[in-house]
Amino acid sequence: MLKLDLTHSKLNEDLASYQEKVNEAHGWLHNKTGKGNDYVGWVNWPNDYDKEEFGRILKISEKLKGKFDVLLVCGIGGSYLGARAALEMIRGLYPLEGPEVIFIGNTFSNTYLSQVLKHIEGKDVVLNVISKSGTTTETSVAFRIFKQYIEKRYGKKEAQERIIATTDKNRGTLKELADKEGYEEFVVPDDIGGRYSVFTAVGLLPLALAGVDIKELMEGSKLAYEDFNSPELEKNAAYRYAVARRILNKKGYSSEMFVTYHLQLTMIAEWWKQLFGESEGKDGNGLLPTSACYSTDLHSLGQFVQDGQKCLYETLLLIDEMPLDITFPSDEENLDGMNYLSGKQVSWVNKMAMEGTLSAHSEVGGVPNIIINLKDNSAKSFGYMIYFFFKACGMTCYLLDINPFNQPGVEVYKKKMFKLLGKPE
Repeated sequence: MLKLDLTHSKLNEDLASYQEKVNEAHGWLHNKTGKGNDYVGWVNWPNDYDKEEFGRILKISEKLKGKFDVLLVCGIGGSYLGARAALEMIRGLYPLEGPEVIFIGNTFSNTYLSQVLKHIEGKDVVLNVISKSGTTTETSVAFRIFKQYIEKRYGKKEAQERIIATTDKNRGTLKELADKEGYEEFVVPDDIGGRYSVFTAVGLLPLALAGVDIKELMEGSKLAYEDFNSPELEKNAAYRYAVARRILNKKGYSSEMFVTYHLQLTMIAEWWKQLFGESEGKDGNGLLPTSACYSTDLHSLGQFVQDGQKCLYETLLLIDEMPLDITFPSDEENLDGMNYLSGKQVSWVNKMAMEGTLSAHSEVGGVPNIIINLKDNSAKSFGYMIYFFFKACGMTCYLLDINPFNQPGVEVYKKKMFKLLGKPE
């Protein structure tokens, strides 16, 4: 379902020379003996996920099907990026079926929150609030605003049916509030951090409510678990990707640009940036994760990538089979001079743009390129892909001898912000 192509990566070391280190790091991940080992529950999750809770997710999504126009997903970081990435990859940006999905709780933008409130007037709404602690400020601000909106519009009793909480199993501010208000509750597992949580209730619940086949998604993650379960580099594309990243970083590249060729994959890049940025960026280590959507960004970033400072390499995510296409029409007058494309599929044009850009950047510009080919944009492929990146990220960080699962730097801005906001100690 996924192929890794390193023929354009310009590596100056043999991947096999890392096999001993990979063996050790693989043991840390699977035996829970490495740094941050309290948060490696995702490793076996494709097999060990909570089947009872999974059934409850399917049940509530069926119960609410057709009863709402808008799904509000209230969360930030790992509490929303995975679900949004999946929804846009699988359904596209303008899906013809399923509810509208709006993400809140990921910003303090007063304009955005005000416009969402105005936009949902007269529409039936369901809200899924996602926070392990319930104290994440961006999420808490939005949740109070929209909770009160739903209660005022529907009344407290019906609001209980329209608000669903995904939070800690036993404790926390949101857990206490959900218990008090009588909301349906789902669990953020203790041993899986936010950025690794998309195939838990954190991501599965909003996806199921939006009509995505989550059984298929979990099937994809299980296939990936099996394919990436060996420490042998020849058999494990996720580990080859991790080692290639390490080699390029050592070679002097400080940034990895994640490149897609479809607008509906933009949020995959945003999810990927959190996964690697928050996991790897510690103790002066790590690559700066950045992204671009070509050919759009070739008209803004392309000049720098081609001729600018050689500080980055590109990782291309290419989807082999996309379900929708358009045949470019002929025009008798041909005033735009575009008849040379008549009868061609736009997907072919996009592919030629990719191949031309790859040649220009790699062969002429000297920019290393890693290529990841994913079979299609199905839920199954999404589940497969996210596990690939999970495994690669864990391996990357262990090769750097850092904890992949904490984020101490994030706490610094929070302390400064809380002081300015006057939050009680």
